[in-house]
Amino acid sequence: MSRVFVTGLGSVTSLGHSVESMWRALLSGQSGIGPLTRIDVTDLATTIGGEVPGLEEPPFELNDRVAWRRMDRSSRFAVCAAHQVVTDAGLSQSDLTERCAVVVGAGLSGLETLQQQTDVLLKRGPRRVSPLTIPLLMPNAAPACVSLAFGITGPAWTVSGACASSGLAIIEACELLRRGGADRAITGGTEASLTRLGIASFCNMGAMTKSSNDRPHKAVRPFDLNRDGLVMSEGAGLLLLETEASLQRRGAVPYAELIGHGATSDAYHLVAPDPSATGSAKAVQLAIEHAGLVASEIADNAYINAHGTGTRANDVAETQALRRVFGDAADQLQISSTKSMTGHLIGAAGAIESIACILALRDGQLPPTINLETPDPECDLDYIPLRSRSADVQFALNNTFGFGGHNVSLVFRRV
Repeated sequence: MSRVFVTGLGSVTSLGHSVESMWRALLSGQSGIGPLTRIDVTDLATTIGGEVPGLEEPPFELNDRVAWRRMDRSSRFAVCAAHQVVTDAGLSQSDLTERCAVVVGAGLSGLETLQQQTDVLLKRGPRRVSPLTIPLLMPNAAPACVSLAFGITGPAWTVSGACASSGLAIIEACELLRRGGADRAITGGTEASLTRLGIASFCNMGAMTKSSNDRPHKAVRPFDLNRDGLVMSEGAGLLLLETEASLQRRGAVPYAELIGHGATSDAYHLVAPDPSATGSAKAVQLAIEHAGLVASEIADNAYINAHGTGTRANDVAETQALRRVFGDAADQLQISSTKSMTGHLIGAAGAIESIACILALRDGQLPPTINLETPDPECDLDYIPLRSRSADVQFALNNTFGFGGHNVSLVFRRV
């Protein structure tokens, strides 16, 4: 089976329109959470989120196959991140053939279009609904727009698994390369769910913090005793995965190697994590075994970017999962939740956090869990509180868990 490497990165988040701007913000402990400005929040219980600034116009020249106004916000984010990936990896048009795939994760793709056009239908009638509604909101719109924008003629599709979507997409892309179906793949996730419908639903579900509207930078508190919920964000994170043979032909320099992955389902509850942490622990264990590693032997040489949502149930269950997998060696782990700064990007979360893992390996710098001021006694691992840390680690793991009981873990190795 072919080895798979990461050779390009791209991101659009509330912390900036580039990977390096996001990375600088993460290492400095900067929060990207603030008051929402694009929607009416006067009657919403939560009025803050990780909103991407700008991008009302395309930041680069588009070809005549796509138009900015014919993209949902989630597709715009994906196209912007893909442009960064193509540039960062040094891909030429001859590299974007049928041997290049596009595999994008999305949890709620097209929610902004759905909200807007439903409002049009109810207020102005069916004849005023845009004929572009379905092409804009269809789940495969983002990879389709990436394919069109860059002339990529290989397979393109969407993977959806709620908050685990981009992790699952990365697994799909990796396995496509390993079985010879493509030489390279643009993969990751995108999300644009900061709509009245999306926020109201998450609030009424009890998943969102409602107590931090006046202090948004302090809102997300993973593993803290006083945490009370997540904050939704928007954006995209994409990676270029490439086979070893393709990398060598192009003379590309990899960021890291993707060496293992694991995925399970809890079969416990539609939205709540299994408190026994059986499924999430198994996903982590499978990823480590798939990488040919032994958990207890890498604990002192690994960084983990936790799912770490800041909800009461998730953070305890994830702590239990890591203790189950690593045993006594779990105390040697260095872990953080960058959601404390980015918020929860839903279908794009795993990709953004995989980028953080890859850059941690590159730079020997581990981002912190900000706002972790009073550790929860039930979350008793080293969650890198408040400030980033220098650490020369060889391995990085990313955990992403999603509604429906989906669990994904990825393992990257420094090159």
